[in-house]
Amino acid sequence: MAHAKPLATLRSATGIPTGRLAVWWVLASEVVIFGGLLGVYLMHRIGHPEWADAAAHTQTWIGALNTFVLLTSSFTAVLAHQAAEKGNGKEAAKFLCFTILGAMTFLVVKSFEWYNEISHGYTITANTFWSFYYTAAGLHALHVIAGAIIMGVVAFDAFRGRELHRVELIGIYWHFVDVVWIFLFPLLYIAK
Repeated sequence: MAHAKPLATLRSATGIPTGRLAVWWVLASEVVIFGGLLGVYLMHRIGHPEWADAAAHTQTWIGALNTFVLLTSSFTAVLAHQAAEKGNGKEAAKFLCFTILGAMTFLVVKSFEWYNEISHGYTITANTFWSFYYTAAGLHALHVIAGAIIMGVVAFDAFRGRELHRVELIGIYWHFVDVVWIFLFPLLYIAK
């Protein structure tokens, strides 16, 4: 079933749908938070080459697995958006549920990883690298949790054919969460 009118009909004075504009403003503030965190990391890393020793203990294969999981979940978010654009709320909800499954998989893998690291003594208080590692990865994990919760609400509404424009909005947010991870992965796992 196709929509005769665009999904997002409420527009700001700029002509941009208000929901989309709000999401971009939220993401702009998130860029400041994560950008500052990454900037501090890079400046500290340049001045402390011993970080390479601590970073050598991260498990690259787990970070790579989680990267694959998040990129796959981004693909299902795109499929959800395409279904919503066609007015197929049930299909959009199905793909959002797959995206939530990706978020949950990411969190389970991350929990396993942290349990393993902590059991080997790599705690948030072990040194500055591990403090940054847990802060950055933890902040990212909180965004994954928030995204999964919001996505659940959006999927519930989409299944009932309501508020389909929100599928795009949560998709934009979810892609941002993935892009943040694409920056974190090489800094935490590869740049040793």
